Amino acid sequence: MNIESLYKIYSQHFLVDTDSRKIRKNAIYFALKGENFNGNIFAEEAISKGAILSVVDDEKYATKNNILLVDNVLETLQEIASFHRKKLSIPIVGLTGSNGKTTTKELINAVLETQFKTTATLGNLNNHIGVPLTLLSMTPKTEIGIVEMGANHHKEIEFLCSISNPDFGYITNFGKAHLEGFGSIKGVIEAKSELYQHIKNNHKTAFVNTNDDIQVEKTKEMNTIAFSKSIQFIDANPNVKIKFDDLIIQTNLIGAYNFSNISAAITIGQHFKISHQNIQKALESYESTNNRSQIIKTKNNNTIILDAYNANPTSMKAALENFSAIQSESKIVILGDMFELGKESDKEHQFISDFCKEINLKNVFLIGELFSQITTGFTKFKTFELLQQHLENSIYKNQHILIKGSRGMALERVLDIVS
Repeated sequence: MNIESLYKIYSQHFLVDTDSRKIRKNAIYFALKGENFNGNIFAEEAISKGAILSVVDDEKYATKNNILLVDNVLETLQEIASFHRKKLSIPIVGLTGSNGKTTTKELINAVLETQFKTTATLGNLNNHIGVPLTLLSMTPKTEIGIVEMGANHHKEIEFLCSISNPDFGYITNFGKAHLEGFGSIKGVIEAKSELYQHIKNNHKTAFVNTNDDIQVEKTKEMNTIAFSKSIQFIDANPNVKIKFDDLIIQTNLIGAYNFSNISAAITIGQHFKISHQNIQKALESYESTNNRSQIIKTKNNNTIILDAYNANPTSMKAALENFSAIQSESKIVILGDMFELGKESDKEHQFISDFCKEINLKNVFLIGELFSQITTGFTKFKTFELLQQHLENSIYKNQHILIKGSRGMALERVLDIVS
């Protein structure tokens, strides 16, 4: 069966699943494989649960007429997603960047969906599997698509662009993320700019934050739309407040670093003719979730800023700057290791510790193997369990507490202790 024939089956219901535990009726089940799982095993089970077809790449599991054997399931998923993209006659906004991708994507979607039927990347499913699944979730009812693209090596963004073929591109920023794969900040810029190169080669349009010199330099000789000059930052104490034309917009987002994310959503909304009132309503209604800059009040009157979804030197420095600016006499900082920094790891962890001293933060707890190796005057805990023992022996009331670390540190566990 070729891609065209497979697409005919897909286009009957526009449903694709990859988790045999969550099969939807009439979906096509793609039996993906990984280091610790083999989806081929569940091909028959998916059919029994209502899948219209299972796609496998292991001959011994191709036991029925409605189980399709292909050379490579993942490549087939990517091919049908690319084929589907060519059939979609809708604008697609593609975005990447070192920090703020998911928040920016959610804000753009919140603004655009006030007047359009949108389909956006779910969560942070932004890799070589997530992007095809995002495209395949777009149906004939979708009017605008929003595709988040992540990468930790060169040529990944280029590949994801070849599948999603975005009409518009936006890069949130260029920061010290995934240095292990990119090698240096120069490598980060080159890799993320693969989106710009695709936009340029295909004569599409890039949205540009003109306060970012790298964005301005990299988008020369391209079709660009600059951030609206009518957007002004008012303050972030702790929630971001902005002025947009004659409107004052009070968001639920914390941190001045979110101003550019908000500005991107406004500018893209303006391009698609979203009314000012709908932009205001969308931005004021949006609330961050999934451990991303969430503000949580506890019974002991602690105010927790939970930013434990991910961390790199750039985002951690921004979070610390924002936390330092919050007006409070009692502050505690809990920082976990930053991963995927390669040979720069020791230097970057030392930098964060030194920066805490520079901005006069005093009650700082550093957690993890990497932070434990640096020189610091702050309290260090090699494991989370050691931090837990310390926190359980203390009572915290009326504190502002910042919690930030890489996803693998799972620092949201602190909530159960200090709440």
